[in-house]
Amino acid sequence: MRRLQNGERIHLVDKKGRQYALTLKAGEVFQYSGETISHDALIGQPDGALITLSRGKRMIALLPTLGEYVLKMPRGAQVIYPKDLAIVTMWADVYPGARVFEAGTGSGALTMALLRAVGERGTVISYEAREDFARTAMKNIERYLGPVANLTLLRRDAYEGIETDTGHGENRFDRVVLDLPEPWRVVPHAVHALRSGGVYLSYVPTVPQVMQTVEALERAGGFGLIQTFETLLRTWNIQGRSVRPDHRMVAHSGFITVARRVEPGLWAGGSPGTAPGPQEESDEPMGETGEEEAE
Repeated sequence: MRRLQNGERIHLVDKKGRQYALTLKAGEVFQYSGETISHDALIGQPDGALITLSRGKRMIALLPTLGEYVLKMPRGAQVIYPKDLAIVTMWADVYPGARVFEAGTGSGALTMALLRAVGERGTVISYEAREDFARTAMKNIERYLGPVANLTLLRRDAYEGIETDTGHGENRFDRVVLDLPEPWRVVPHAVHALRSGGVYLSYVPTVPQVMQTVEALERAGGFGLIQTFETLLRTWNIQGRSVRPDHRMVAHSGFITVARRVEPGLWAGGSPGTAPGPQEESDEPMGETGEEEAE
């Protein structure tokens, strides 16, 4: 059974599902709407325990999921929503053991998702130009994941270049993941930093930004299978026979653009790409396995 420990970040959840974050510290007291509970009474409780405050209010004490944690952690920069963090790690195809380049670190939400995806055998090298953001991000990361040996957080500007030689015999990256206002300025560097077959992914909130990004990828000549899409999350209210979508939803938050590092020559003036969705009908003959046969 997992028990809450001194120094851990936990969430207290009320009957309405509202979450209140706190870091457990022996001797301190949590206060909520005139009610209190000592941290000592929480330390040692099982994860998911029902606890009672001084005037009888009951709450659940939980270790937060990564998605819950990033929405409540201190921020230097706006974080990527959990719905997009999940999509980023899948569409960037971040796998255990991968060597990933990230810029910028921001508040550390994407960095944590990448670290969990690469596992202990993988590596994340992250560039952050602002010292205050880097400092906040490192605190957030270590509070949730503890000390991380496979993260290198550097005070550098990715617009000026990407260093691929770490001094450990490693060179190009398997993945490049960008959360920057002007990712098109990094594309010329990403061409040289990514290994052949590697994946480029960038996240931007507006249409002009994504247009310039795609144009830069097409001009670079070393990228193919360029795709851009967004994700919309709509939750539902299920109460007996009352079943309906919630009136509010997390709709547009950002555009995700992905591309593969390939040798140029197959596609002139860009490459075909489709947003994720049902496979389009093809005129190509199908093999016995149901897959399209290569010419």
